[in-house]
Amino acid sequence: MSAPSFEKIFGNTAQLIVLEYLLNNKDNDTYLSGIAADTGLSHSTVSRVIEPLLDLKIIKETPLGKQIRVFRLNQESELTKYLLKINKDLKHMMNNGGGNP
Repeated sequence: MSAPSFEKIFGNTAQLIVLEYLLNNKDNDTYLSGIAADTGLSHSTVSRVIEPLLDLKIIKETPLGKQIRVFRLNQESELTKYLLKINKDLKHMMNNGGGNP
């Protein structure tokens, strides 16, 4: 399995890993533990790096009970729309040897 597009270009940072995971799962609700399990990051790392994404309104949080946090990509955000376009274009370009999107 090849490295995700963002990771290939920007390096392997926890925030980029979480961001790209959420971009690639844009239509799904997810939990901190699910993100951690799917990305190989620790629960505490995911919790730390998800906060700036919430602050930028790239993702939204829906509390479920008192302790469960559910996250989903905020597809109404202009920034998120732009990131989704970049993600799609990067995948296309990298799969086609760097050509035009």
